[in-house]
Parts: sequence; structure tokens; C-alpha cells
Amino acid sequence: MTDPNPLLSHSGAAQPDSPPPLAKLKHQHPSLDDTIEHCIGEFGWTQLLQATLISFAWFFDAQQAFISIFTDAEPKWSCNNYNNQSSCNNNSLCQLSKDAWSWDFPATTSIISEWSLQCAGSIITSLPASSFFLGCLVGGLSLATLADSALGRKKMLVLSSLLMSLTGVLTALSTNIWMYSGLRFISGFGRATIGTCALVLSTELVGKKWRGNIGIIGFICFTLGFLSLPAVAFLLKGSSWRLIYLWTCVPSVFYSLSVYFLVRESPRWLFIKGRKEEFAETLRSIAAPANRSSLTQSFFGQCTEWEEKSQETDIYSAVKIFLNKEWAFQRLMAVMVVGFGIGLVYYGMPLGLGNLSFDLYLSVTLNALSEFPASFLTYFLIEKLDRKGSVLGLALLSGVCSVGCVLVRWKGMQIGLELLSFFSACTAFDVVLIYTLELFPTCVRNSAVSMVRQALVLGGVFSPVLVAAGRKNGLLSYGVFGVTISISGLFVACLPETRGRILCDTMEEEERKGIASHGVYCV
Repeated sequence: MTDPNPLLSHSGAAQPDSPPPLAKLKHQHPSLDDTIEHCIGEFGWTQLLQATLISFAWFFDAQQAFISIFTDAEPKWSCNNYNNQSSCNNNSLCQLSKDAWSWDFPATTSIISEWSLQCAGSIITSLPASSFFLGCLVGGLSLATLADSALGRKKMLVLSSLLMSLTGVLTALSTNIWMYSGLRFISGFGRATIGTCALVLSTELVGKKWRGNIGIIGFICFTLGFLSLPAVAFLLKGSSWRLIYLWTCVPSVFYSLSVYFLVRESPRWLFIKGRKEEFAETLRSIAAPANRSSLTQSFFGQCTEWEEKSQETDIYSAVKIFLNKEWAFQRLMAVMVVGFGIGLVYYGMPLGLGNLSFDLYLSVTLNALSEFPASFLTYFLIEKLDRKGSVLGLALLSGVCSVGCVLVRWKGMQIGLELLSFFSACTAFDVVLIYTLELFPTCVRNSAVSMVRQALVLGGVFSPVLVAAGRKNGLLSYGVFGVTISISGLFVACLPETRGRILCDTMEEEERKGIASHGVYCV
């Protein structure tokens, strides 16, 4: 039960997860962590609703990340000449005359059939998907630090979501592969920071006790978005691929507007930017009811570290900080290498499902469903899991299963190993993002998570090309996936363990705590 007098001193030993009483805060000149833990340490409905609404951005993010599985797929075709059907079936589609075969569904069901790309080659047919992930990479590098500097988490989330969804609507008007690929690039550019901003903002609105669990809500929403794709595509089966974009992007536009009007900015970001009044008002609005009436101006006046922690930074200040701090740069590079290997498998596995001998709708659904146990496993074990050992074990398991699924011949075992590999990559994806949150202080946290996500997306840039090459030799796709994630997972050994740590807010604070706990500060 919530203490009815939360601002009074407690008798006896204090609980480790309980927010410090006000009397103690006053005498100790409260830090940012003390103040926020005191105000919002008790999880309430306001925080849950805010975090859930923010995390729902992942739902639309997933739809756009994997929409090409259906819109860019090569449809099934049949022979027209029934008298010579066996000869027709034994030939490649490109070796037959146009009169000898026809698509099973209207040509508008896919860009391949509508624009006659069936013989265009793997580079052209994979261009839209690669363009999307390349846009994510460029957008992440260009926009990542805006959430830490000029715009903040909330405005960056709204801007990214709107750009992605509005471009998605325009994509439905494409008239050729080049226009389509260009719009997919812009959509990816906008989409680049959605997951990062949603994860950082939602976790900075709650106390440290709930940080890991709240982060998992976004991963569950991502799974729901991924799972909704085969459902939408199946309902629109035989209809134009353009309708899939409209059904997924129009709701995203309305969601973006709702975030702008209903969501609060991160109090931690407001704090380090020196915006005292907005910081105080935000904490009052999301604090537990028992604490809210006591959060007066005099209480916030006890915070004497404003000048020390307020930071006026330019747009790319986070990049300068990483370059000036050797330990931070090395730490960032190590976790990005880990992220690249995970991203190659995470994005490549679903895109390569068309190469397996299974129904596309069923196999995509099974892969999407496998994200649920991955998210729930992370949700229930995040407070008990060591970050380093978890990421390394999951990466190695995913790698072994990925290679194994192309070496076995039994179809049941093949799809089983593929699902286990994807499940391990999904769980590693979730854990490594939460791990990154804990590795870096508030002043560069959003930028760090963004850069790690770009490393994940960089794997997505290469995966469509490997998938296209793997249509003839599976080792060029799933084999490369497995070897890459296994090797990259070893780089987690270069990182410190963060389970149970309190979040730092400045580079100096992170260095002080690092020196105090490790003797020397190194990666």
C-alpha cells in the first residue's frame, strides 16, 4: 500500500526501492535521481497510460519495417497451355512466352507483377527494401541527436512518426520502381528515430524499478504490429498492394497527432536543459496522487544542482561528446558491433521466408508470434538477467540455429531451427536496447540508443541482398546470418555489466561512478 505520508521520515530501515523521504532529501541537497524517484517512484495509472501510448509507436514502426514481405513478394503463377503444362512447369518464368503463363491473382497485388519485375534481377527487386533500411540508417545518423538537443524526445517522436506515415500514404501513389524506392527511402528516413524516442521517453517517465518492464511494452507493441501484417495482407488478398499501405499508414497519422496533444516530455531531458518550470509541472502531472499535493515550488527549490547539470548543447553535441570521451566512444562501438549482427538476423530472417518451402502467410505469422515469448521472457527476467551473458548466449544460439536451418533437409526441422534462431535474435534485440539505455547517461542516452539502432538497421540494409542471393544457395543468406551474429556477439565481453545500476545524467557523473565501482574507468 502507498504510504499516506510519503514526505515524512520513515522509522526503521528504508526499503531499497522506496523513494527517499523529503526530510532526507532536504538535508542532502537532492539529486535528479532522488527527486524523480521521490515523485514517480510509486508506479501509477498516469505513468502506465503515458508509457503505453508512447510505446504504441512501435506498432506502426513494425508494420513499415516488414510491409515489403507482402507488397514486394513475387506472386504465384500458372501455365495457360494445359496440353504442355509439364514442359511449362519445368521452365523458368523468364524463359516462357507471355502467352504461356499468367498470374494467379490480379497483377496489382504486388509491385513485381504490376511493374513486370519478375525477370529484373535480385538487385532491382530488393531495391525498395534496401532503400527503406538505407533511409533508416541515414535518418538515424542525421536525426539521432535532435532528441537530446534541440527538439526533445516527444517532438522528435511526433515528427518521425508523421514523416513515416505521410510518406507511406504517398507511396501508395507510386507509378514505377524508382519512385517507389525513393519514397521508401524517405519513409525509412523518418522512421529511423521512432523506436528510440519511444523507448527512451517511456522509460524516463517512470522510476528505475519499472524501467526494464516499461521498455518491454514497446517490444510487445512491435510484435503486435508485425503480427497484424499477415492479417491485413490476408484480408486484402487479391487486392492492390497500395491498399496495404493505406490501411497501415492512415491510422499512424492520427496516432502521431494524439501523441502531440496527450504525451508529456521527459522530465530528465527538461532537467538537463535547465527548464525548471516545465520539469516541475511534468513531475506534478505524472506523480502518484499521494505525492502530488506536496510537490510545491519550495520542494523543487531544494534542488541545488541545476547549474551543474543544465547543459546548453548544439544539435550534434552528443557526437562531439563521444569523440572527446574515449571510454564512451569505445563503449558505443562495441555495442554497435553487437547490434549489427543481431539486426542482420532480425531483419533478414522474415525477409527470407519466401525462400523456404512454406506458405508465406503462415510462416510470417509464426515468426511474428515467436516475438511474443521473446518479449514476455525479457519482461519477466529483465531484472534477473545479467546483460552481458544474456546477449552473448542468445547471439550464439541464434547463429548456430541459423546455419543449421540450411544444412538440414527435413522441412519440419528447418522451420523449427529458423523460428528458434529468430526467437533468440528477437530476445537479444530487446535486451541489447535496454542494455544500451543503462550504458550511457541522460545527456547522450537518446543519441546512443539511436546509433545502436542504426547498427541494427545497417544489418537490415544488407539482409535483402543476402536473401536474394540465398534463393539459389541458402548458405549465402542464413549461413552468413549465423556466422555474423555469432562473431559480433563476442564483442559484448568489452562492455561493463549494468544490471541494477541507477541511471546517470552527465558524463562526469558516469565517470565518477565508474571510477568508484571499478577502480579505473575503461570499457
